[in-house]
Amino acid sequence: MAAITMRLPVARKAVVPSAPRGGEKHLVAPGDTITTDTGYMRGHGTYVEEEKLIASVAGAVERVNKLVCVKALKTRYNGEVGDIVVGRITEVQQKRWKVETNSRLDSVLLLSSMNLPGGELRRRSAEDELAMRDYLQEGDLISAEVQSVFSDGAVSLHTRSLKYGKLGQGVLVQVSPSLVKRQKTHFHDLPCGASVILGNNGFIWIYPTPEQKDEEAGGFTTNSEPVPLSDREVISRLRNCIVALVTQQLMLFDTSILYCYEASLPHQIKDILKPEVMEEIVLETRQRLLDLEG
Repeated sequence: MAAITMRLPVARKAVVPSAPRGGEKHLVAPGDTITTDTGYMRGHGTYVEEEKLIASVAGAVERVNKLVCVKALKTRYNGEVGDIVVGRITEVQQKRWKVETNSRLDSVLLLSSMNLPGGELRRRSAEDELAMRDYLQEGDLISAEVQSVFSDGAVSLHTRSLKYGKLGQGVLVQVSPSLVKRQKTHFHDLPCGASVILGNNGFIWIYPTPEQKDEEAGGFTTNSEPVPLSDREVISRLRNCIVALVTQQLMLFDTSILYCYEASLPHQIKDILKPEVMEEIVLETRQRLLDLEG
């Protein structure tokens, strides 16, 4: 019989959100008037009616010179060239795979846009096309980079570097793409003993840090050895820390995840998801990040 956790009601302390640099963000709901100044240009998430600029989505107003747009708080992933994504193969087609990347349309990985096993460089043959399911099949998870974006918003991927390819053992966490901070690198080996891939599309992959990089694999051999209990505990704690950060609407990047992990160490892994513990460790994380900026 499963154990049930019961808590007595307690008075919640009010958490004051930290104001971003440069003042509080201007948040709007659909239908709100952003400005009546006719000198502004309308961007994404806005429309003009009766000479007023009005928000069409709920989000934060962003101004770049005379251009005004609204960045939605929750949205599907809109691909940009160079983004790092984590995706799941949904279909094997002729000379291509369809990939679910949390966007409105399925992404595409062409057979010609990937490394062959062993990393050899040559033209793709009919034999390669017949062996596509040996490389990647339905349900497989991959890391890839956005190569191009089609006119309808669909994304074309490539895995032409050995750091991309098929993912092995680990845990997938799905979050809103707007909470993943854009950085120079989205592959992080954390000092706690696990690694994370922070996909720009909101798919986050947590896995044991490999002892050695297998350069000969070409991104297609996955380690199926049992994961030690200590590694599984670290991965589970990281996963719950990411869920806590997302619940409290804090941006995800390597430093925020590591600070949250360190703040959670006095607590058991399962207790991190309790509302009061979640609030406490994220508050400590937010404070450390503010001290770092200061």
